[in-house]
Amino acid sequence: MAAVNLRNISKRYADGRVAVRDFCLRVDDGEFVALVGPSGCGKSTMLRMIAGLETISSGTLEIGGRPANDLAPNERDIAMVFQNYALYPHMTARENMAFALRMAGKPAAEITRRVEEAARLLQLEPLLARKPAALSGGERQRVALGRALVREPKVFLMDEPLSNLDAKLRAEMRASISRLHRRLGVTTVYVTHDQVEAMTMGDRIVVMRDGEVQQVATPIDLYERPVNKFVGGFIGSPAMSFLATQWSGGAFVGPGFRMQLPDTRRTALRLADAQEVWLGIRPESLSLADAGTPSAHCRLGGVAEVVEPLGAETILGVGIGEERVVARIEGHLRLRAGERVTLALDPVRVHVFDRTSELSLEAAV
Repeated sequence: MAAVNLRNISKRYADGRVAVRDFCLRVDDGEFVALVGPSGCGKSTMLRMIAGLETISSGTLEIGGRPANDLAPNERDIAMVFQNYALYPHMTARENMAFALRMAGKPAAEITRRVEEAARLLQLEPLLARKPAALSGGERQRVALGRALVREPKVFLMDEPLSNLDAKLRAEMRASISRLHRRLGVTTVYVTHDQVEAMTMGDRIVVMRDGEVQQVATPIDLYERPVNKFVGGFIGSPAMSFLATQWSGGAFVGPGFRMQLPDTRRTALRLADAQEVWLGIRPESLSLADAGTPSAHCRLGGVAEVVEPLGAETILGVGIGEERVVARIEGHLRLRAGERVTLALDPVRVHVFDRTSELSLEAAV
């Protein structure tokens, strides 16, 4: 096992396009770090540079304290799991898992030991004699994990390994990979576009956009203290909603509402009069307004555009003027799309972003 240290890593192509810009990160020994962001943000390119499959244009990569920029992939002591499994169709699961070890000239007894240990960990023992065509998607992904596991690398690299699975299998495989990491403690860098995967699996998350790091933090810190509007909107499911407002006369003024802030938050934010801001609203910060709603809560009147009953909760999309907010309401609502509804918003729980820079104004709170 080893730490991975990335200092000012950039990737520039011959046509002038910059895929990754000034990427800095230290992945500690045994840590599980998820790189997340929309398609084209540079996260897979970054992973491929760690693996040695892409050259580094500038910056320094160290694996286990050893400079690795110029090392060939087979000299970096890493194992990579790909999105498409990349199993040999003519080989059994056992043969696929053992292939890299055979190519490395490992003794037969050691190959057998490593393959059988990995098969036990991944519950693949009954499937070792099957070829990929006879395996389900989840079973093929476990074989791909096993093939990486038997190499006993210092670092695991995983590039969207669950994206080809259905929702149920993705949930099962998330749990399997998390259990495997807790048991083995191997340094892991995991790339995904799915923020749910990142939130549930990563010790820390790196949010990327247009080749640049937006924020590095634990899942809870990202959720509760996003540094900008992009991170706030990307992390969380359902996503954070945004209302365009203006700070005027000691309150936020928006489409059909006026919201006061508690004195402590108002002082800490240091808002200028007439400053235009985005209010970031998490779905759980909204509730249905009724007689028991605290007087300090702001009321937002609108029209129910989407009603999604999920049993234990209902996801409610409400149009407020030309904008829309999403609320997570406990229980089942007897409400239809098109009906008017009044939501209550807790002013303590809103996020505030400058309209121009889109940076959070919460740093001092």
